[in-house]
Amino acid sequence: MAPFQKKSKTKKKTKKFKKHKEVSLVPVEPRTSETDWWDSFWHKNSTTPGYSVPGDEAEGFKYFFRVSKSSFGYICSLVREDLISRPPSGLINIEGRLLSVEKQVAIALRRLASGESQVSVGAAFGVGQSTVSQVTWRFIEALEERAKHHLNWPDFNRIQEIKRGFEGSYGLPNCCGAIDATHIMMTLPAVQTSDDWCDQEKNYSMLLQGIVDHEMRFIDIMTGLPGGMSFSRLLKCSAFFKLSENGERLNGSVKALAGDVIREYVVGGCSYPLLQWLMTPYETNGANAISVSQSTFNQKHGAGKLLAVKAFSLLKGSWRILSKVMWRPDKRKLPSIILTCCLLHNIIIDRGDSFQPDVALSGHHDSGYQELHCKQVDPLGRTMRDILAKHLKQ
Repeated sequence: MAPFQKKSKTKKKTKKFKKHKEVSLVPVEPRTSETDWWDSFWHKNSTTPGYSVPGDEAEGFKYFFRVSKSSFGYICSLVREDLISRPPSGLINIEGRLLSVEKQVAIALRRLASGESQVSVGAAFGVGQSTVSQVTWRFIEALEERAKHHLNWPDFNRIQEIKRGFEGSYGLPNCCGAIDATHIMMTLPAVQTSDDWCDQEKNYSMLLQGIVDHEMRFIDIMTGLPGGMSFSRLLKCSAFFKLSENGERLNGSVKALAGDVIREYVVGGCSYPLLQWLMTPYETNGANAISVSQSTFNQKHGAGKLLAVKAFSLLKGSWRILSKVMWRPDKRKLPSIILTCCLLHNIIIDRGDSFQPDVALSGHHDSGYQELHCKQVDPLGRTMRDILAKHLKQ
């Protein structure tokens, strides 16, 4: 879900086009655009010290841009109209040629994938820092609008597939997803610092909450809120929470289990409240030992919940801009960057691409942060968890 509406920005753009209405827009790419960008980029960067570039050119392409050439072409087709519909003033390389759509997309993907500075990315493509900045932001705006269909709550048929996936792999009947959250680090100007943005580890950060399906595809996200919030509070600020509480989400058919019924739910860690639609594990650090059925539940639950952990590790490992410290980000634009990376993550899965080997973060996606336990327990949630534990033991 897109975190912010940008109505005021749209008005500014409209005024800008009215002011310059005598300038004819570019309906197609100019003949002088650079079309051999990949050969030039590969020749220049494939042997650069510090990179472990595969010798195979197709794999090398995925190493630099995270997607196959086929998916790269698909992404270009999504944003092409937006990238060529404005006067391309300033978008030239050092040889004075206009940048093709393909090279613009490559620049943006490389910036997001590597997390390297705009200067470094520009040097790899033979363009300036300002061009990298302009191209990347245009790409983000375009993909945010054109790829929305790659991140939405599943329809009825898709939900049935997800439930079959969770039950088949983890024994969790009627489970519709796994939830987790992560911190996106920032360095803020002194005038923008506040206790809200400073989290429990004394870092300035923004939170990203995500729900994933059985294939680690994001089906709901929420971002834009300060890292000083707990995961349980973040959840309660989300539209997903409100919809689920009001019976507008996770409201599909129940599943009968030996005389009991189980409604739809998602699984989450102990940082979340135990609700009738959100299953958390039994506590194991108390004085009372848990039963065999409760231990079995925790094992199955943990395996299902691990999907969200892995998805965040893949997201932040593939799009390294999210795992590095953002230098003085525009806090209004950062949610769009995060959303774009989630869209690209889903496109890789939807297109049948494989993630690059070893691309996931080697450690936990929220390394350095301790899981804060939430003590909130809904009696109906406790009852449903006990029913699930009894079923899983059998």
